[in-house]
This record gives sequence, structure tokens and C-alpha cells, in this order.
Amino acid sequence: MQIPDAPRPTLRRGLIALIACAVLGAGAALADEIEDANALLKAGQHRQALEHVNKALAAKPRDPQARFLKGVILTEQGGTKEAIEIFSKLTQDFPELPEPYNNLAVIYASQGQYEKARTALEQSIRTHPSYATAYENLGDVYAKLASQAYDKALQLDKSNTGAQNKLSLVREIARGPAPVAAAAVKEPAKPAVTAAQKPPAAVAQKPASVQEKPAPAPAPDPTAEILKTVNGWAQAWSKKDINAYLAYYAKDFKTPGGEPRAAWEKTRRARIEGAKSISVGISSAKVTLNGTHQATVSFRQAYRSDRFKANSSKTLVLEKSPDGRWQIQQEKSG
Repeated sequence: MQIPDAPRPTLRRGLIALIACAVLGAGAALADEIEDANALLKAGQHRQALEHVNKALAAKPRDPQARFLKGVILTEQGGTKEAIEIFSKLTQDFPELPEPYNNLAVIYASQGQYEKARTALEQSIRTHPSYATAYENLGDVYAKLASQAYDKALQLDKSNTGAQNKLSLVREIARGPAPVAAAAVKEPAKPAVTAAQKPPAAVAQKPASVQEKPAPAPAPDPTAEILKTVNGWAQAWSKKDINAYLAYYAKDFKTPGGEPRAAWEKTRRARIEGAKSISVGISSAKVTLNGTHQATVSFRQAYRSDRFKANSSKTLVLEKSPDGRWQIQQEKSG
């Protein structure tokens, strides 16, 4: 008997949370172009979105966020060949990022190339073991591969009721509700603490004659500012932007072993500039406020370079400077 083919799984496109702040070093103009492009993409205005992305890339051709966003736009427009080239090049230039692998898998699955999709998703998970979207997509791809295997078993033995029941079950899973497509990019870059944005609830309008006292502005969230600082520090380190990296340390930073600040900076420059590539990931961050001007942040740090790889715990003591910035006053490992 002929078994109709199961529907192709609808996979979730990836967020680019881990590299969303890479554009910050290129200035406000580049950030504005990418922000405008992302808004236009969400509004379905793909051609206009692509124009803004191309302007951003003209200013900074290697910017990973702009390149990723261009790949998403081309995928929406049906330019899968060029999108595959963009995502593939991103995996070569930024192998520590899981999102390009995931979006490659989305395209491969839409073309029925499930083995390629599986390989890309497994690489995405190896790069970022807590990337839930890739796990979900991998489950959908496994379901499709299982469906093909059970279908082949039935072609060889039409009386195999066990294979028939399993095939029906797998196809029922494949017909589940398709997930909502994710946005192309997301700000700010907080690998461990990023939250989804929800539209404001509708509020009934009051008569014009009713005068209400405006609600007070919400107090700034120091925890969010502190986490933004820590993630910015990790991003500067990963990009080997030594000047930006050192700027995160306070003037009274307690250097390891009490060595002079100049000697410590010289050592840090030599180590960072001497590495061909660096990737610093932060997870399980916990902030403890010690008053209004000091905080302690503990987290897991995944460090990888061409010379060394380590996954360890780290604690940063931060203090708020007179200009309002949070800076590292002490750094502890273990």
C-alpha cells in the first residue's frame, strides 16, 4: 500500500541574542540601520529592510548581526541559496555562535534535506548546549527521519502492523501546531537572562474630562544594568577589543596578587592579542546588591581560544562610578 508522505516539520528560526551587541562598537548610525531593518522585517517590508541592512554592511562588512539579519530577510524572500551562503560563512567566521547553524537547518529541512539539517542542529547544540530552539528543531527532524524509516519498512513488509502504528504516531507528532516564527534579532545581548517582549494590553479610553495624574516613571533596574555590563565585558573580551575590555575595570581595581595596574594591563594585552580567537560565554548569572553602589555577580564562564578551553565559576565585584557606570572592582575565579 502507498503511505502518504508526512508533512515537513516547521522549524523555529533562531534568535541572535548572543551577538546582538556586536554592533555597539560600530557607532549609533550602524545600530540605527539594524534596528530599522529589524522593525521593517517584522512589519513584512522585506525590500526596505534589506536596504537598511545593506547600508549597515557597507559601513561594517563583517558585522555578524547585520549579516545574520540579511540571511533571515533573504530566507523570507525565497533567496535560500544566498541565505545558505551567508549562514555558512557566519559559521566559519563565528563558529561559537549557534544561531547560524540553526537557521541553516531550517532551510535544509524546508528543502527535505533532513540529514544536513540534523548535522547543522547537532553542531548548534555542541556550540551552545542550552540552546532550546535547536533541541526542539532536532526533535522535529528526528521525527521526519523516523517517519521515512517506518515508511520504508512498510514498503518492504506491508503486514508490519508495528511499523504502521509507529508511523501513525510519528506523523501525529509532525502534524502538531507549528511554532510561531522567531524574530531575526533581539536586543540586548544577555545570553542567560534575555526575556521575550510582550505587547502592552489594551486599555479602555477614559472621557477627556477626566484628568489623571501621570503615573511615576518606574525606578531603574540596577540588576539589568549590572548584567548588561557583565555581558558587555564578555563581548569585548570575545572580540579582542582590548581597550573596551579594560574600560570595564574601575580605577581602583584590585589586581591579582596586588601587582601594579600597568603591569597587569600589559599582561592582559599580551594574552588577549596573542590569541587568534577568543569566545567567552556567561550562564547562570546571579546578582547580589550590596547597597546602591556595589554589587556581586557570580556566574559560570565558558572560555575558549585557539590555545585553551575552560568552564569555571567566576565572581565579579562591581561598583557604580560617579558617572553612573558599573565597573569591575574585583575579579575572583573558582
